[in-house]
Amino acid sequence: MMNTNLQIAPDHLLQEQKAEQLGRQTASRGKQLNETERSKLKKISQDFEALFIGMMLKSMRDTVPEDKLTGGGKAEETYRYLLDQEYATQAARRGGANSIAAMVEKELLKQYAVLTKKNTGTE
Repeated sequence: MMNTNLQIAPDHLLQEQKAEQLGRQTASRGKQLNETERSKLKKISQDFEALFIGMMLKSMRDTVPEDKLTGGGKAEETYRYLLDQEYATQAARRGGANSIAAMVEKELLKQYAVLTKKNTGTE
């Protein structure tokens, strides 16, 4: 019988360590993001997650047959769309450490650190 324990790939851990190191180097050079830029990155990340969740909810709604009780129609379709968008926005705002928004924000911060390193000419 095979052992099915879930393990983190070593190269993923190595990437995390490199990203943290780049972040520390960027901070030590004084090229740190200011609070406004940081909040913009967070907003972009949350918007991306909300878009993703909205698309997922739409796909899920498409699999459910039309409700015979309310009769459907354009008004109900519009209401469900707006309701799903609000669900998606609220879910993205709640987030958490392992949310899509948190991961996207982390990757954007890594990208910022790499761009800053290239712009200063230190390789």
